[in-house]
Amino acid sequence: MVPRPGDVRENHTELVRRIAAGDAAALSELYDLSSRYVFGICLKVLRNSADAEEVTLDVYTQAWRQAARFDADRGEPLAWLLMLARSRAIDRLRARSGVRRHEEDIEKVRDFASPLIDPESGSALAERASTVRAALAGLPAEQREVIELAYFQGLTHTEIAERLAQPLGTAKSRSSACARRSGPVPKGGRRE
Repeated sequence: MVPRPGDVRENHTELVRRIAAGDAAALSELYDLSSRYVFGICLKVLRNSADAEEVTLDVYTQAWRQAARFDADRGEPLAWLLMLARSRAIDRLRARSGVRRHEEDIEKVRDFASPLIDPESGSALAERASTVRAALAGLPAEQREVIELAYFQGLTHTEIAERLAQPLGTAKSRSSACARRSGPVPKGGRRE
């Protein structure tokens, strides 16, 4: 039986609570359930398997240290882990090469997880991915480009303006327009 997305979230949230209490077995279980996604996003950003493996381990070390700070009211545990992964991967990328950036059209990127996805998690991930693709597809091309450069390549507003040969204010206003257009995402990640 495939668990419902809410069940998966509650299970992950409980694991983070147990990790905060010092339960190493809970960390191991969370790793088993989520490492494919964490490694997948690290690999997407870094494009180097060895670096992605190191950053993945760093993410779970950070999760162990900061589990008590996790607030389930602010988001899902998997989203928290992926945010940690993305941030750490971008930090590694910048440390490795401050200037070199990789470009890839978002339409070519359909899934950040490694191909070793399990069917139970696949349904919830596919639903989230579909929501993100629909949101990106609904943006004007110039706004979508700014979001892709910021999120997938970790560029700052200044770097985006330079890359697109636009004034800094234009890059910032396009980013802000996306935020205003999308608004806050309710708990559970769905808009009604």
